[in-house]
Amino acid sequence: MPGQRTAQVSAVSTGRCGASAAPLWWVWLAAWPVTAVFVLSNAATPLYVLWQRDIGFSKGTLTVVFAFYIVGLLGSLLVCGVVSDRLGRKPVLLPALGLALAACLIFATATSVAALIAARLFTGIAVGAVVSAGMAAVSDVAGPDRKRAGALLASCAMVFGAGLGPLLAGVLSETLPAPTVTVFGVEAVLLLTAVLAVLRMPLKRPAVPAHGAWIRVPGVPTGSGRQLARGIAVFAPGITATSFVLSLGPSLLTGLLHATSRVVAGALAFVMFLAATGVQFAVQRLDRRTVLLLGATATALAMTALITAVGTASVVAFVLAALLAGVGQGMGQLGGLSLLNSAVPPARLAEANAALNVGGYLMAGILPVLAGYLSDAVGLTTGTTVFGAVLLGLAVAGGGVVLAGGRRAKRRLN
Repeated sequence: MPGQRTAQVSAVSTGRCGASAAPLWWVWLAAWPVTAVFVLSNAATPLYVLWQRDIGFSKGTLTVVFAFYIVGLLGSLLVCGVVSDRLGRKPVLLPALGLALAACLIFATATSVAALIAARLFTGIAVGAVVSAGMAAVSDVAGPDRKRAGALLASCAMVFGAGLGPLLAGVLSETLPAPTVTVFGVEAVLLLTAVLAVLRMPLKRPAVPAHGAWIRVPGVPTGSGRQLARGIAVFAPGITATSFVLSLGPSLLTGLLHATSRVVAGALAFVMFLAATGVQFAVQRLDRRTVLLLGATATALAMTALITAVGTASVVAFVLAALLAGVGQGMGQLGGLSLLNSAVPPARLAEANAALNVGGYLMAGILPVLAGYLSDAVGLTTGTTVFGAVLLGLAVAGGGVVLAGGRRAKRRLN
């Protein structure tokens, strides 16, 4: 009944940012805008070979197009976390969804590199908003008694959407006419349903007085820096590995491994992020330190498999590398978000989420671009091998950061 629903929404909207009594289905629905925007984030992946053929640009230019997504995302993170914590989640999410819809229109009609850059930039801004405000909204709706569940659903919504996008795009572009128009028309419908979910979401504007700059490098409260550092140390190499598969994976499949189907490229990205989703459910009961150590190990093994794949032209090894990369990102992301959810108050949670993603996406933006231009200069095999070796070292170093943090914690307890 309308009166009962009003009372329920009022009850779950108590508190500064969200609710502790929202039914579980609302927690799942709150995660849908995150999924819908992340579908867009990678929907272009199988289509780059079409744009390369029709427009004509190098692997280096392709990684630059991809990097403008990172530019938009990082710029968004400088603003969205702080604004969301001060004004609420909805005033950030609704404009972001509007930009995502604009990106769909540009992608659908793109005939130049400049158009692709603009669409990727808008996509990055929208993604920056949802990884800060959107993921914090899931935690808000979940409430303080379901912190681990909120972190799990927010993280899984991100990686599931990231995997669904390229699979959907690959299948639609191979089976239906006008592939770019079809793919991004379907995505626009998904985004419109996300707008409806945000409008109905049981959230309240936070009663937090403004202090400090509105545009700043996001951070965490005093005392939470070590949790943030441990999360970034594992999450950054993991998401860099998956970013490489998304940006240069189709080129590897086509030029080195001789697989030309867009469905194959999309399916590979999907199973990579399906692994990232599934592993989070599998390890949710493990302690955070163990999750992070397993994530660092998975990323290191992924790079070992990638180096093997390009050295032996093995599709099997490349698929294994993608799966392990997804596992590494999934556990690094879950571990990082869980650490922040346990240590950061709700009034600073969106900014803390933004800080974690700034640390991750900086590496994910820089290294694949360097790998793309290196591949243009010395060949795809050598460029990929160098990238794999560098990221392997960074993953091992990330595991070392987690181990060192655990030893410090034990010394404090003793």
